[in-house]
Amino acid sequence: MASSRCAILLFLAILISASNAQNGLILPIRKDAKTYQFYTTVELGSNRAAITPIIDLGAQYSNATITSPPPTRPSHVVHGHGVVVSEFFGVDTLYAKNQQPVPEYLFSCMESRFMEGLASGANGLVGLARTEISLHKQVANKFNLPDRFSVCLPSSGLGKLSIGGPSSSTLSTISKSLKATPLIVNPVSTAPSYAVGDPSDEYFIDVKSIRVGGETLSVKNSYFSIDKDGVGGTKISTIQNFTAVHNSIYKPLARGFTKAAADMKIRSVAAVEPFRACFSSDSISRTPAGPSVPTVDLVLPGNDIYWRISGANAVVEVNQRTTCLAFVDGGSNPRTSVVIGAHQLEDNFLEFDLVSSQLKFSSSLLVQNQSCSRL
Repeated sequence: MASSRCAILLFLAILISASNAQNGLILPIRKDAKTYQFYTTVELGSNRAAITPIIDLGAQYSNATITSPPPTRPSHVVHGHGVVVSEFFGVDTLYAKNQQPVPEYLFSCMESRFMEGLASGANGLVGLARTEISLHKQVANKFNLPDRFSVCLPSSGLGKLSIGGPSSSTLSTISKSLKATPLIVNPVSTAPSYAVGDPSDEYFIDVKSIRVGGETLSVKNSYFSIDKDGVGGTKISTIQNFTAVHNSIYKPLARGFTKAAADMKIRSVAAVEPFRACFSSDSISRTPAGPSVPTVDLVLPGNDIYWRISGANAVVEVNQRTTCLAFVDGGSNPRTSVVIGAHQLEDNFLEFDLVSSQLKFSSSLLVQNQSCSRL
């Protein structure tokens, strides 16, 4: 009897382990209200050191500050914020609550002074760039999963970072709203330090034009394309707070949004830095999807394919009386013409499929009476 019971328990343990491995890794995402950064929680090593890393789509690999160094390898670290020199790479087991541990997880160990500018309490980065040692690639390789991951940044509550693909329940909830567009490769690295010939490992999409309130902005096509030096184009960032666009895009965008807002009887008011187009909150009506304001569409290749930025994603309430267009002027000489920021990603489901080189996206879930915290 005892041996039968042990056999049953062992079989159940194997099933649970296989199920966890097959499903990959699901991590909670929280928003830091002060910095507008997004973070998760994991544990590292046999002492289960608590790590609170910031979610960074542009970081080439994960890093952490820990007090008890794990087995190491020499390294020189580069991530999405700038050049960071660390003493070593660490190799240890990664733990997430109630899930299969990730063995021999490779990450960069760095000094705490390099964490300046991150949310209070943050002591690492989750690297999600298109590299061999990113979090998603390591999990995919160790659990024999397709290299894909999804991100759903919450405006409140808990969002999800799912490695290996979203759950079936998530897909059944939002599958009808998902659109797809190719992930394209910038032929020149956008990292602060790189070798000649290295392509970018950040995530670019082929935005063709921008519409405001249904009207296409008058902008040169060259700003949306990537030239031979890797300048231009559109990338997605979880570190950039608000979408930053080239000055030659920002000016017609702000004008077009202000005009469309006026047509909706929304009153303009004095600008509040870093924003240029601001409005009286009292003149804006409310909907379940946020403020009722003009829509901004990023037009993509294909028949009627566009990423709609509306409501709470299009504007930000800077104080009780003022609401502003949540885009900033990226200057007249940015490396990338359009950097889609985290505010525009909130309550949008995004799946990065590195197998098919596709981005699947939902636009605002709030429009569907859903949110990242309810998926």
